[in-house]
Amino acid sequence: MRGILTSRLPGFVVALGTVAAITFLCYRTAHVNATTVALIFLLAILAVSTVWGILVSVVMSLAAVFAFNFFFMPPVLTLTIADPQNWVALFAFLVTAVIGSHLSSKARNQAEEADRRRREIEKLYEFSQRLLSAGNVIELMNAIPRQVVESFEVGAAALFLTEKQKVYRSGLLIPQLDAEKLKAVVAREELQVDETQSLCFVPVRLGVRVIGCLGISGQILSRQSLEALGTLIAVGIERARAIEQLGKTEASREGERLKSALLDSITHDFRTPLTSIKASVTSLLSDSRLDAAHRTELLTIIEEETNRLNALIGEAAEMARLEAGELKLDLQPHPISELVSAALEQCKGLLGNRPVQIQMPENLPSVRADMNSAKQILVQLLTNAHNYSPSELPITISAEANGNFVVSSVADRGPGIEEMELGLIFDKFYRGKDQRYRVHGTGMGLPIAKAIVEAHGGTISVVSQLGHGCVFSFSLPVNHSQSRRQ
Repeated sequence: MRGILTSRLPGFVVALGTVAAITFLCYRTAHVNATTVALIFLLAILAVSTVWGILVSVVMSLAAVFAFNFFFMPPVLTLTIADPQNWVALFAFLVTAVIGSHLSSKARNQAEEADRRRREIEKLYEFSQRLLSAGNVIELMNAIPRQVVESFEVGAAALFLTEKQKVYRSGLLIPQLDAEKLKAVVAREELQVDETQSLCFVPVRLGVRVIGCLGISGQILSRQSLEALGTLIAVGIERARAIEQLGKTEASREGERLKSALLDSITHDFRTPLTSIKASVTSLLSDSRLDAAHRTELLTIIEEETNRLNALIGEAAEMARLEAGELKLDLQPHPISELVSAALEQCKGLLGNRPVQIQMPENLPSVRADMNSAKQILVQLLTNAHNYSPSELPITISAEANGNFVVSSVADRGPGIEEMELGLIFDKFYRGKDQRYRVHGTGMGLPIAKAIVEAHGGTISVVSQLGHGCVFSFSLPVNHSQSRRQ
């Protein structure tokens, strides 16, 4: 009680000072009538009750009744009331002041409660948004106590999960938030609030099943907010588990798909050269009467098929290196024409007499790229265009500046790609449903090109029209230091 009076002491001083000021002004200066004074007192009492509460306003009401009686009701300057009607007026004034104070104080408390609930709802919303950012269950469970402390501004938080039999903590080390206390709340399945020690314990409930307990120290939240907090935590954990399980299922499914594609590729693309090598070696070993020309032809077949196997294994190793993030780029300024010339030189034997058209403006800015890796992008696209278009038709290489990038394109005049396959063309081992057995390859060339482009910070895409060919485009960043000098 003494603590309440001490905390309200400034309010008492303000209330009594207000009564004294109104009395002095109305009695000594304004000389207003009693009705006006009563209304002024009522307004002042309502204002004080709004700020300081019912206790201060009641004391002020009594002081105002005393001042009103002594200074404004006849006989003036005495506490005697001569007219019985004045007793009624005085009593009505007191009742009106107290009731008005009570209603004003109640409205103030309701407004404060509504504001507190609003803040708690905002904090619950912020907390729910944070729950969505966790990547997996373990990360989420370690983050929940920290997020509770940060979102609700409490001193400490501890989360106990029945399945793990482990306590996750954040904030101050509070002895009352021990594992045994949390387990006891799980066993009772009831929310507990200890206002004397500023402790809250809320079951983490998923439906009707309690999966853990959250302990909070430092601030008492409303029961509704605590129950909502427990439900949010349970839903967040269950959601993270579902996403994690879905990811594992998708990874397993993708692994099976890639395994099937790899086995199919090995079965077809590795068996064919091995069969040719085996047949050639068998002929050389079994028939010693072969003439020199025949022997040379068989050895040439062995060499060509061996090189083909070596290329296939090299692509697989390159793809594995790119996926492991082991590609080290030596980024230097290079004209795009230099990359095109290097790629055409490497593909000279592959392209043979096929016409290649180059369409590039002379003032293209240099790109910031790794020479060997960027050249490999064009080599893969040229190889793809050569394999999937008639040898007598030309391949067109073009380039243009587009903002902070130089976009290069390789166009062929092959059969094109169906729209349903455009989204799969850069997947590993995918080779097109109608081209799988017509064109040799592993389906890793385009994924390799895509990985190299993205390592440079660019993008790669394809547009196609059935019967008219495809255009593969990729972007490389402009070398800005050179652009500024220009």
